[in-house]
Amino acid sequence: MIFSDSRFPESNPSDLLSRRDGIYASDLLITAIAKLNIFNWLAANPADLHGVCTRLGIAERPADVMLTLFVAMRLLNRMNGRYTLTEKSREFLSCESPWDLTPYFASLEERPICQEIFRVLREDRPFSWGNRLGEEEWAKAMEREDFAATFTAAMDSRGAYLAPAMARVLQCEGRTRLLDIAGASGIYACAVVAEHPHLQAAVFEKPPVDRVARAAIAKYGFSDRVSVIAGDMFAQALPTGFDLHLYSNVLHDWNENDARHLLDKSFIALPPGGTVVIHDVHLSRDKSGPIEMAEYSVLLMLSSQGKCYSEAEMEAMLQSAGFINVTYAPTVAFRSVIFAERPRR
Repeated sequence: MIFSDSRFPESNPSDLLSRRDGIYASDLLITAIAKLNIFNWLAANPADLHGVCTRLGIAERPADVMLTLFVAMRLLNRMNGRYTLTEKSREFLSCESPWDLTPYFASLEERPICQEIFRVLREDRPFSWGNRLGEEEWAKAMEREDFAATFTAAMDSRGAYLAPAMARVLQCEGRTRLLDIAGASGIYACAVVAEHPHLQAAVFEKPPVDRVARAAIAKYGFSDRVSVIAGDMFAQALPTGFDLHLYSNVLHDWNENDARHLLDKSFIALPPGGTVVIHDVHLSRDKSGPIEMAEYSVLLMLSSQGKCYSEAEMEAMLQSAGFINVTYAPTVAFRSVIFAERPRR
């Protein structure tokens, strides 16, 4: 059973996960150099996010992900919201330098992936999952049973390592029922009830993923403690009767307005004193890295409507919804958990 302490791996797969999750970061750098000439422009025109978007004709969400990546790569400085070149980019990515590497990067600009990334930067419309030709974007593809099963199996291979580590740091004292919102196969809900035997749980999922979840939960042997509720988290109210809400690898798939909407719904559905838990990849408060998280955000920006949010961004969203006592705890593989409580009065 994957949720047993005796089965937890002795080695650390963080570097393997980062190689997969950071696959598009270099392509974004090539695109920004070759098609936006961003470093030469910023050398002469230090600017904030709005200025970069306006001058270069790109959308705010992908621009934010791109600039965050370059800060994490130590190619840009961010001070008082304005971006300037670092010594490294001034020496190696500026046409004024005798060591300028811009032509070296630009020689790869005709690669098809760079064309697609440039389109996303301008239109803020993600491409299909895995950039498969002729396939709809991820959120729409999840409505097909074959894609939902394949995608969920892929995420479960990661969850076998991440879920037990998350469950170990959860604060579940005094809680009785967990709602795993958009919980996919239920692997995270199963890990939580395995670690905290006093809990019952339910996975709230949209068809056809709800059917995938029921089969997976039965396979894991938790059908007596983890149920499945079919529903659409955006189209209807969240189920009541749960004092613990979990969003595991969910909010990063959605833009900030949608993420705020979901947290508002959790605040309404939770009882006074209830807790919301966000398990995800969170950038540092100042969005300067770590580099692995900034690279993963590129993948999310290209394949979903979201990105990696920083600890400060998540705290602001939670407080805006009405939550208090926001706390943070790291888990494994650059992941972390953020807790927040609905006031008792």
